[in-house]
Amino acid sequence: MAVPSDSLTQVAPQTEGDQPPLDETRIASRWGILFTRFRRRKLAMFGLGVLVLLFLLAFVGPYLSQWEYTDHDFNAFLQGPSVDHWFGTTQTGGDVYALTLRGMQKSLIIGILVALFSTGLAALVGSFAGYFGGWVDRALMWFVDLLLVLPAFLIIAILSPTFRGKTWLVFVILLAAFLWMVTARIVRGMTISLREREYVLAARYMGVPSHKIIFRHVLPNISSLLIVDATINVSAAVISETGLSYFGFGVQPPDVSLGTLIADGTPAAVTYPWLFGFAAGLLVAIVLAVNLVGDGLRDALDPTSGL
Repeated sequence: MAVPSDSLTQVAPQTEGDQPPLDETRIASRWGILFTRFRRRKLAMFGLGVLVLLFLLAFVGPYLSQWEYTDHDFNAFLQGPSVDHWFGTTQTGGDVYALTLRGMQKSLIIGILVALFSTGLAALVGSFAGYFGGWVDRALMWFVDLLLVLPAFLIIAILSPTFRGKTWLVFVILLAAFLWMVTARIVRGMTISLREREYVLAARYMGVPSHKIIFRHVLPNISSLLIVDATINVSAAVISETGLSYFGFGVQPPDVSLGTLIADGTPAAVTYPWLFGFAAGLLVAIVLAVNLVGDGLRDALDPTSGL
């Protein structure tokens, strides 16, 4: 009987140095699974859609109007919404539509920058403290505990007049400096558990420098926490900026933010509601949309969420 040719084919034994080919689809499939899990959260998708629309309104909307936020229409003082002024005008003839979108731009940019800085700082401090332990851990956690007991709002209010007239990036740094401590403690606890994992121990025994182990093995394994934290910090930073600007400690004239617009419109919130309502409504929409996206990311990145 003839023997099938397939049976004569022998597979060469895999030598010790051979490695299986890297399946590049595994990384893509992981993010695909996460995106699929995120899409199943209807509220999260709704929040993402609202957030995209708000960004488009903030950065594309000004080009749809003939008015700049610095312009004044001396023929329309405290005029309600109309064809010429979609959101009405201020007591000096400023276009509320242009002012509101300019304020939303500033609030969104400040929120994103503060979230990136604070989450990045929390990741660095927490991972280094948890990985090295000893005096490094004690020194860093002592600094974290010190910042936790300090009244952040009061300190920023005291320091802000010193930087008045300087770039608004100083205000971003002040906000980010008091928004990372709790996350740093969480990252430290997760790093303490990760540093005893087999792949971390193997890298350490192979002589890989500690900072490379942290950036290659520790931080990527807590990236889900950092992504969610950065998302939530956007809304926290927007609220903090609005509150400080409302009391005159944040963004300074001639620039505007949602906080300054709400502060200017509060005395006339009943008589001239367009001065207050549009800025306040957009602030609420930003915070709610960001929180919905953050909740969706948390559930998508959590394998025990049941999605």
